[in-house]
Amino acid sequence: MTNLFSSFDPSTSLFFPLNWTSTILFIMFIPLSFWLIPTRSSSLWKKILTALHLEFKTLIGPKSFGSTFIFVCLFSLILYSNFLGLFPYIFTGTSHLVMTLTLALPLWLSFMIFGWINNTVHMLAHLVPQGTPPILMPFMVCIETISNLIRPGTLAVRLAANMIAGHLLLTLLGNTGPSMSFSIMWILLITQILLLVLESAVAIIQSYVFAVLSTLYSSEVT
Repeated sequence: MTNLFSSFDPSTSLFFPLNWTSTILFIMFIPLSFWLIPTRSSSLWKKILTALHLEFKTLIGPKSFGSTFIFVCLFSLILYSNFLGLFPYIFTGTSHLVMTLTLALPLWLSFMIFGWINNTVHMLAHLVPQGTPPILMPFMVCIETISNLIRPGTLAVRLAANMIAGHLLLTLLGNTGPSMSFSIMWILLITQILLLVLESAVAIIQSYVFAVLSTLYSSEVT
């Protein structure tokens, strides 16, 4: 590697960056659960998706009307992309703000347009929390407006930063391997394995957090 961040470089060709094809590799794993005899892994995955559907339905409320499937698909896409990034020589799409903002910004913008057109009074009421003193109401409107505007940015940065941090740590520790003596190499190997387990947990948690926060944002506009 020429520098520390070269593993996150998306430019591999002149016309179309081939690294971004890693974001659609998860399609190879999907048809197996639908066209073949169900296996234990596919049955477990269907149970997980059913549990997520029920949880998202509870968060959104009785007016979900099947919108939970959007967030279940969003969770699946981010989870597959996070896990594929843990394999060697596979580009992690979710470590770039280009992809995470592409996921977060249209969702947030559609929620805002829907809410302000159909539930204008409800959206205005959200700008002033219940029990706010009258003298603080102008300040609370400003604070709530700013916090609402930065939501897609916080969603995107949270996911990208968590993916970059773990991968950089694994890369840094891996680069110190050739300069280490054989007697302490086992410490590095154990540390790398533990970090890989931690990154697997982060991949699940961050996809779940992204989907749950998107669900909560959508529940506020109905």
